[in-house]
Amino acid sequence: MSGIVSSSIITNSAAMVGVETLNSINSSLQTVQTAVSTGYSVNSASDNGAAYAVAQSVRTTMSGLTAANQQLGDVSGLVQTTSTALTNISNLMQSMDQTLVNLSSSTLSTSQRSQYAAEFTAQLQNVASFITGASYNGISLIGSSSGTLKSTSATFTSANLTVATDANGSSLTIASTSLSSVYTTLSSIGAALTTNATNAATVAAYLSSAGQFSTAVSSMGGYMNTYGNLTNQINNQVTYNQNKMDALSNGLGALVDANMAAESAQLQSLQIQQQLATTALSIANQSPSLLTKLI
Repeated sequence: MSGIVSSSIITNSAAMVGVETLNSINSSLQTVQTAVSTGYSVNSASDNGAAYAVAQSVRTTMSGLTAANQQLGDVSGLVQTTSTALTNISNLMQSMDQTLVNLSSSTLSTSQRSQYAAEFTAQLQNVASFITGASYNGISLIGSSSGTLKSTSATFTSANLTVATDANGSSLTIASTSLSSVYTTLSSIGAALTTNATNAATVAAYLSSAGQFSTAVSSMGGYMNTYGNLTNQINNQVTYNQNKMDALSNGLGALVDANMAAESAQLQSLQIQQQLATTALSIANQSPSLLTKLI
């Protein structure tokens, strides 16, 4: 009969449509709930295979950069400790220079010369203390290769150290520098000063442009320049790595982060749809029982 919709107690088309609709809504709701709870719109390769692959690659690079910065920070402590020791030795050598200048005067008495010589010896002991104390995490870059100035707590490394600088296998070489030659020079001067036969002219020769003391001062300047440049190089690399990680993080966020405002609105919409679909399915499930009343 025209205008009459046939019904069946065997096949409930309305219920079948209701189940399909509810399943679809529940699937979408689960996806949105995952995005809201994790903050990511792409949580696995099943969400978006290409985006997830790129995201994992970026995360790997960021992990490598983080590790590199940790290593650079460790080496930075070693290099800065070395630079501090060198600076203090250089400052002390300025005082030693004053002592030698005083000793280069021929007007001093024997007693005065002995007093200045003792002062130089004390200063030399400070130099030795600074060298042996310039260790970081048990490693020294300026100890003596001969063992004379080797600290009992630090191991002098005569080999160059290498540290990773990025996530691509690049590295920075940290050269070690034995100060035994500088210390030996200062020690020989100190030993000579304890002998009264060392006259003013001999001391003045130490201070000349080509003299032993002047050569030691020049060497210290070169060492300070080397490790000062290394400190700047390390700091610059750490800053670059951090800036790169910030840029990668921003790109990663744009790729996989969820739009929380949109996801929250979608969550509320789907929850309402779920309620309506459940109600519709309940009504559809009642249709066969209503048909039995017609019999």
